[in-house]
Amino acid sequence: MPKKYAFTVHPAVAYQQAVLANLEGKTGRGLEAWLAAARKQKAPDRKALLAWLKAQGLGATQAAIIAERMGPEPHAFSEDTPEGYLKAAEAYVEALFSGRKAALRPVFETLMDAALALGPDIKVSPCKTMVPIYRAHVIAEIKPLASRIDFGLALGNAKATDRLQETGGFARKDRITHKVAISASSEVDAELKRWLKAAYERDAE
Repeated sequence: MPKKYAFTVHPAVAYQQAVLANLEGKTGRGLEAWLAAARKQKAPDRKALLAWLKAQGLGATQAAIIAERMGPEPHAFSEDTPEGYLKAAEAYVEALFSGRKAALRPVFETLMDAALALGPDIKVSPCKTMVPIYRAHVIAEIKPLASRIDFGLALGNAKATDRLQETGGFARKDRITHKVAISASSEVDAELKRWLKAAYERDAE
């Protein structure tokens, strides 16, 4: 049986909820009122809609949230609530490790166990394409491919090795700067755990 994990609401969901909660106080209109006003404009496309919303004094994030709900293919709003996201997170993991990638599920679980053992402040917030691991910020990410997992790590300018490969992220100022290709649980060894711990400890700096 696959292990079940307690996931954490993704920071993007929490941020969007905060924007929605403050929308009326900051703009004088709540979400439904903005949607009604936007529908009356009958904007020909998303670009025109965003321009109109911003002309009303909305910020880029506020305008984008409203525009999402106006599109021809409505956003999955149920995932924009904490409860909806946590339900979706489990489905994301099931989908990520299904079909040809089902054989990677034990590797995923071994990586999860290693990450969660770092400390009680570890948070895991699955997405559709990967599973990010957080302390205060992202410290690692689990990305399943056809026959392996690319395990990304936030290690700054740490020296690469034959196994620990640079992603180019440090030069781009991305959080994830290195990755390790893993195809078996046995490869989640002492060396990899040291790198993971280093990423965890760097996030406390």
